[in-house]
Amino acid sequence: MTDKRDLSEQDICTQYILPALVKAGWDIRKQVREQVYFTDGRIYVKGNLTHRGKGKKADYILYYKPNIAIAVIEAKKNKFSVGHGIQQALDYAEILDLPVAFSSNGDGFLEHDKSGFSSLIERELSLDAFPSPDELWQKYKKFKGLETVESVKIASFNYFFDPKGREPRYYQQIAINRTVEAIAKGQERILLVMATGSGKTYTAFQIIYRLWKNGVKKRVLFLADRTSLISQTKRGDFKHFKNKMTVIKHKKIDTAFEIYLVLYHGLVNYNETPDAYREFSPDFFDLIVVDECHRGSAADDSKWREILEYFNSATQIGLTATPKETDKISNIEYFSDPIYTYSLKQGIDDGFLAPYKVIRVGLNVDLEGYRPEAGKRDKSGKLVDDREYNRKDFDRTLVIDDRTKAVAKRVMDFLRQTDVYSKTIIFCVDTEHAERMRQAIANEAGDLVRENYKYVMRITGEDREGKRELDNFINPEERGTGSV
Repeated sequence: MTDKRDLSEQDICTQYILPALVKAGWDIRKQVREQVYFTDGRIYVKGNLTHRGKGKKADYILYYKPNIAIAVIEAKKNKFSVGHGIQQALDYAEILDLPVAFSSNGDGFLEHDKSGFSSLIERELSLDAFPSPDELWQKYKKFKGLETVESVKIASFNYFFDPKGREPRYYQQIAINRTVEAIAKGQERILLVMATGSGKTYTAFQIIYRLWKNGVKKRVLFLADRTSLISQTKRGDFKHFKNKMTVIKHKKIDTAFEIYLVLYHGLVNYNETPDAYREFSPDFFDLIVVDECHRGSAADDSKWREILEYFNSATQIGLTATPKETDKISNIEYFSDPIYTYSLKQGIDDGFLAPYKVIRVGLNVDLEGYRPEAGKRDKSGKLVDDREYNRKDFDRTLVIDDRTKAVAKRVMDFLRQTDVYSKTIIFCVDTEHAERMRQAIANEAGDLVRENYKYVMRITGEDREGKRELDNFINPEERGTGSV
């Protein structure tokens, strides 16, 4: 007979920990997840080669219901003490925003409880004494400050179940749960800070769905400042709202819907006519989600702020990757401190976001400035002002064609050294600058454009053809092209 001390960690899980959970009343299929990798592992780049580091893996994550995690268990071989894995379990519990962590070697459990449910922080439990789901749910409620029947009901609303199997990542679960819990407790202004590319829109969808589906927030306004964000949102994460959703266009208001997507400037007028948003009653919306809220909604004197103040009775959620704090603009002053922050650094460390490398290129006119010779005229024959020009002037008040060509050459030289089909974005000052850069890249790319005229595309708010290519550009299965 095998000595218990010789059993593997997996044997300890199978023969001792899992039976203890079953005996305590846990539904193994619905409430227990085993060997859970909750991060992907950081991406490391060396030259043109990449590899992933090891992701973080919990032996067990326990759920009160799907996507509402309440405890983590770290298993160790029996040759170690019962509490040998508690520090690792606590590290995971901190990352996953869980109130209770357990360590086990198969003889019993060491419980660390930071919920404040009892005065005892740590205690050893026999295998037969593992807490039931309801016992740990009581601790979770205490930890989260859910003190009323109504707040508990709201906080335990179901997520949207995606038939394709998509589930929120751990940090999205935290953002979603903290937001819903804050609303359940009566908070009216909420700020979520999540790095670009971390899935803010999907997170917003799950928040809205849970509150809308259960009747807590019956009418919802989703505000954005770019046409592409609205169209992507409608076709992507929000498509599940189907005919309950509408996009407000041309300032035409229809009050028959429940979910509204709109650009900020689609609700305001910049002349003497009344603003379109005033066609709604001030209490029409129960929930407003402001995407990229740093771009202007927090400025006291902005037209966007007027919209938020008009619908003052609605719960308002601000989403941003970069909260703005200046003398005139403050996201925090308006929305309050972030209830959750998922930073770019954390996203890179977790392996959900790609690392980056900055390559600095100095052009002579950028570094030294530019002064035209006396009497120089532009293409239209107009005399160019005789003064010193620098980067803040280029492609705004002064266009230097050779500078545009030099940038295009440097971009294409880099792509040819790496991968000419790497997806590339070139940010430009305005539509005209984007068109000049598109032409310069096309000329530098040569045969690549002859082979496929869509190799470089101008994608701007006014460019219908370019916008049609946006879905291809963001599709990871499509071969890369450039966009300006």
